[in-house]
Amino acid sequence: MQKESKPDNLRIILLIGTALILLITQALGLFTDITTPVERLEYSIQDTFVRMRGAEEPSGEIVIVAIDDQSFNWTGLQWPWPRSYLAGIVDQINQGGGKVVGVDVFLFEPDESQPENDEALARSLGESPSSAAVMQILRSAGQGFETESRVLPLSMYRDVLDGIGITSVRRDEDAIVRSVSAYDSYQGEIYPHWAFEIARLYLNVEPPIFSAAGVRFNGQTAPLSSGLLPVYFAGPAGTYPTYSASDVHDGITLEQDPDAFRDKIVLIGATSITLQDIYPTPFSARNTTPGVEVVANTVDTILNGKYIAYAPPWMSLLIIVGAALLAFLITLSKRPSLTISLLALAALAYWGSAFLMFIQQRYILPVAAPEGMLFLGVVLPTLEQAVSQEREKRRVRNLFSRFISPEMVDQMIKTQDINSLNKRADLTIIFSDIRGFTTLSEKMTPEGVVALLNPYLEAMSQVIYKHGGTVDKYEGDAIIAFFGEPVPYKDHAARALRAALDMRTALAELKEKWANEGRPSQIEMGVGINSGEVFVGLLGSAQRINYTVIGDNANLAARLQDLTKTYAWPILVSESTYQQVRDEFDAELADAVTVKGKTKAVNVYRILGRKGAPEGERLRAWTQDQVTPKG
Repeated sequence: MQKESKPDNLRIILLIGTALILLITQALGLFTDITTPVERLEYSIQDTFVRMRGAEEPSGEIVIVAIDDQSFNWTGLQWPWPRSYLAGIVDQINQGGGKVVGVDVFLFEPDESQPENDEALARSLGESPSSAAVMQILRSAGQGFETESRVLPLSMYRDVLDGIGITSVRRDEDAIVRSVSAYDSYQGEIYPHWAFEIARLYLNVEPPIFSAAGVRFNGQTAPLSSGLLPVYFAGPAGTYPTYSASDVHDGITLEQDPDAFRDKIVLIGATSITLQDIYPTPFSARNTTPGVEVVANTVDTILNGKYIAYAPPWMSLLIIVGAALLAFLITLSKRPSLTISLLALAALAYWGSAFLMFIQQRYILPVAAPEGMLFLGVVLPTLEQAVSQEREKRRVRNLFSRFISPEMVDQMIKTQDINSLNKRADLTIIFSDIRGFTTLSEKMTPEGVVALLNPYLEAMSQVIYKHGGTVDKYEGDAIIAFFGEPVPYKDHAARALRAALDMRTALAELKEKWANEGRPSQIEMGVGINSGEVFVGLLGSAQRINYTVIGDNANLAARLQDLTKTYAWPILVSESTYQQVRDEFDAELADAVTVKGKTKAVNVYRILGRKGAPEGERLRAWTQDQVTPKG
């Protein structure tokens, strides 16, 4: 019989299917309005890389003046603070030699309490070497229409400010800020993020030039992703030198460190949680970062060219295909431990490579999709193979449970390959038959025959299983069995003979039971046993299969069973069997007979019983009544 197996290309189909799903998922991520689960995983992995890299030394060119809780508690002022108070802060920064002052405070409306306060702040900003502030471009959509508006600082501020820009940050779908809007446009005019303005003023270079490819600034091209500039965060909140606004205003900061602001970018902004200008970042999903420090990280990214680049879509797709091919190569291993080791090694190697690319080149490779492809590409075919093997084991178990005991089936299944069961082997074959059953059955109803024969076959089969034998088939009342396969035993001949004697004991118990029930019980059983080489294996068609033996030695066992009628003896064995059991059983030569299919006479032995067995357990010749039962 040919091995029944799944198509060899099923593993390839699983790999291709997994790759296609991941490729489609990756392609869907190109649409800005669609966020796939893979993208969310990529976000988490990027954040993990950032935290694994750890905090870096921030740029010494940037400091923060914090509108913090200490300042609120010290001054007792309510927000918004008087512009004159902010003017005092700017004056201290100017006095300390600040190079660029960035005001992260909306200057869109006049100070209602005292208009002269705006004049004071404008004058202070005008006295700064360079100053920048924020603006907004607002959009709203209604039913069938969309409006946009531009909100700028008051004209008195615009007259003195050296730069203004948008301050939009981008929250990804998991609400974490990883990038800012590099620019925005209003009625055809482009406004950069004010971090670019601050960097431009500090470096004294030309304004940035934006294009579809990215932004050109200070001789470098910064890649953009859908108009967004990824921020290279130096660390969590508090990474940049920060001074409390009240300490700056009161001159305490300069008293303690006269060079605190010298030749630096000084950003004034809120850090108090009450003003709600705080955001989760890759370093601080729970411990949020103030918006002014997000700006500080953005300015640092621009000043030092720490631009983050993402692998282009074509490279991502190519890496996924490469992961699929690698997964296929790994699944070629037949050793589970090696497969797991190779999978773990490949996954760790790619993870490590992606991490090194990030920390050394600030280049972000896709990780979730390739690692998912690698994992699923190995696990799915492996699981499918395991399921197929379990299905095959169940098939084999169901098949062989009809012939041998369940315990032996479990041992045999360890071979896994059914084809290995087809072989030539040295076995011992038993043919058993009920003497006179044909005559007896003619006098019984069909129901009576079944009621008699089924318990008999069941009892005899259990005895054969007990001794490690395999039931080949039933032919009416005849049973054909063999010992030595599929589980090999060196003492297969002795096992067969022990089973034959125990079969007689089981028959005696059945006869006693039948006699008590008033059923026919005057029956006997003849057994022929031969040992020798035969073919053993699975024979049949796809619809019907049998585990059987074929060969002259099997035929000889059948002939010996027929001779039990001639010699009126329950158990006859051949010379080959006798030579293997003579140390355990008593036997005598019955005759040398030329049987059908043989040209030379074969020695036939009567089995008398086990050596040392009491006289009552030894075999005797049948009487005529025993072999010719009456109805």
